[in-house]
Amino acid sequence: MTTRTRQKNLPAEERRNVTVEAVIELAASTNPGDITTAAIAKHMHLTQGALFRHFPNKEAIWQAVMQWVAKRLIARIDKAAEGLDTPLDAMQAMFLAHVAFVSEHPGAPRMLFGELQGMKQTPAKRLAREMMKQYGARLNRHIEAGKARGELAEDLDSQAAATLFIGTIQGLVMQSLMSGDMEKMRADAPRVFAIYQRGIASAENGE
Repeated sequence: MTTRTRQKNLPAEERRNVTVEAVIELAASTNPGDITTAAIAKHMHLTQGALFRHFPNKEAIWQAVMQWVAKRLIARIDKAAEGLDTPLDAMQAMFLAHVAFVSEHPGAPRMLFGELQGMKQTPAKRLAREMMKQYGARLNRHIEAGKARGELAEDLDSQAAATLFIGTIQGLVMQSLMSGDMEKMRADAPRVFAIYQRGIASAENGE
C-alpha cells in the first residue's frame, strides 16, 4: 500500500492529527503565516477538497494545531515534574522537558509565536494564551512551594520568576531557530537552568 493510499484510508480523527502534524512539520521550515491550505494538502499528497472534509477552513486547522501543542506540552511538563523530591527539582525537570519538546517539534514554537504576535483575536490565539496561563500557574505553585520549604528566596517575586523561567526557554528557542541547530538548545539547557536557579535560590541553597 502506498503512502498516498494509507493517507486516504485513515479514520477521521487520525486524519485530523496527521494534518496537524503536517502543519507543524511545515512550520519548522516555513513562515507559519505563509502556510496555505494548498501547501498543507500538497505536503500530505491530498487535494484541498479532501483536507476540507475534516476542517471547515484554515482557522479551524490552526485551532487544532494549538490544541495539539498545548495538550502535549502541558502533559510533557506535568509528567516530568511528577513525583520529584523538591519544587526546584520539578522546575528543572519542566525546563528540560519543555526544551526537549521544542527540539523534537521545532515548528511548534514558530506556530505559537506567530499566533501570539498576531493582532487578530482568533480561537488559536486564545488557546495559546490559555496554555501560557496554565503553564504559569504550574510554575507559580512550584515557586511558592519552594519558598515555603526555604529552597527559594523568601522575598522572591513569584510572578517575575515564572515569567523569567518561560522567557529563558523562549530565548533558547529563538537562538536555536535562528542558528538552525535545535540540538544545541538541549545541550545548553542544563547550564542555562543552573544560572536561573542561582538567581532564585535562597542563600542557604545558592551556590
